[in-house]
Amino acid sequence: MLRFRTSDLPAADRFTAWCDLANDALVPNAMRSDYAADFQAELRMQDFGMVRLNTLSYLPLETYRHARLIRRSDPDELQLMIPWRGSQRIFQGDRDATFSPGELLLYDTSRPWHGWTSPKTAMVRGLMVQLPRAALSLPERGIRDLMVRPLSGREGVGALLTGYLSRMAAHADSYTVADGPRLASIVIDLVTALCAHHLERDRAVPSETHRRTLQLKVRAYIERQLGDPHLSPESVSAACQISVRALHRLFEGEELTVSAWIRRRRLDRCRRDLGDPALLHRPVHAIAAHWGITDPAHFSRIFRAAYGVSPNEYRRQALQIAET
Repeated sequence: MLRFRTSDLPAADRFTAWCDLANDALVPNAMRSDYAADFQAELRMQDFGMVRLNTLSYLPLETYRHARLIRRSDPDELQLMIPWRGSQRIFQGDRDATFSPGELLLYDTSRPWHGWTSPKTAMVRGLMVQLPRAALSLPERGIRDLMVRPLSGREGVGALLTGYLSRMAAHADSYTVADGPRLASIVIDLVTALCAHHLERDRAVPSETHRRTLQLKVRAYIERQLGDPHLSPESVSAACQISVRALHRLFEGEELTVSAWIRRRRLDRCRRDLGDPALLHRPVHAIAAHWGITDPAHFSRIFRAAYGVSPNEYRRQALQIAET
């Protein structure tokens, strides 16, 4: 992982250092800023192999990617911008688009662009995803149709993608090298599904991409509803607008069935709370009920089956370790 802050440098060197870093780590482009005399910016780059995820924070600036820079370095990549704060505008080809938080924008490193951020914004913050154009299982013409066109990140696949990338960025320190290709594959599948959704060409998306995207949607719904004691395959299938049979097929070949997955995730949450000294005042049965398990005797049985000790024994052991 790469971390960089201009605040670690003398004020006079900050903008030049930022430009050099952006040219090396992102893609070569020229920059200018009214704040160059004391430029504030941060970059955290996570490399997942085929995909790079960049968390960015910087003062307003302009960027230019000229044809000569493309001739010098053309990675043939797409960049997906997800703004958290501040509006941005980009001009590429014959398209001119402004996008704000809640929207996503794709653009092409193989074509010149002129981009700038709103001078009214104190600090621009957001995510940038870099991925190979060839990784998207979509016709080239379809991809071109989506360039420099704001896409919704508030609903459907766009919201799923935005949430997934935000969580990836938030837990940057918890991933191993082996996690990288798997996480990159999920990102590529979600970006492909997002593009296909907006192109209304779902038939162009491989069935495995559909399966992975739907599985992520189902798991995300389950996570949000773990506290509902009525959570079941039937309620999940209704909420995700698929049949119960299709839901069970979605988990075929997985380690756990959908019912077992719900039970595992509830137990994981209960175990976490039982080991939290800040929740010592909360009875064991209340913790179980908070995560949708309302029968104390049933909770004790399945907890012991999963972890080898009763909930009370686990809490006692965990708190003893925390005190040492």
